[in-house]
Amino acid sequence: MSAKLFPLNGVPDDEAEDVRALLAAGGIDFYETPAGNWGISAPAIWLDDESQFAQARALIAEYQRERVLRVRAEYAQQQKEGRNRTIIDVIRENPLRFFGYLAVIFVIVYFSIKPFLDIGK
Repeated sequence: MSAKLFPLNGVPDDEAEDVRALLAAGGIDFYETPAGNWGISAPAIWLDDESQFAQARALIAEYQRERVLRVRAEYAQQQKEGRNRTIIDVIRENPLRFFGYLAVIFVIVYFSIKPFLDIGK
């Protein structure tokens, strides 16, 4: 029977590719379910053979430990060099998009609270 090994919701593409390569190199048979057209199904990597589950989890756990250390080191290096993206950088890259989103948020909030403001009248 199949076993869900690794959910792909919110997983960066490079990490998903690394996990696929890791499983293939380890000789573990797996298949993948996509997110679907609207992204509402359960994207995941599944094992064909449940007897390989412990081995696959051990491989992925080791990979994730290494990845956490590497990504934290990269982040610290970027922080030291002053290359981290901040909210100010995001606004500078595309100010029109930022202020457009901000306007949409204000409109939604306005129409959400407008009925309550009119209660006292």
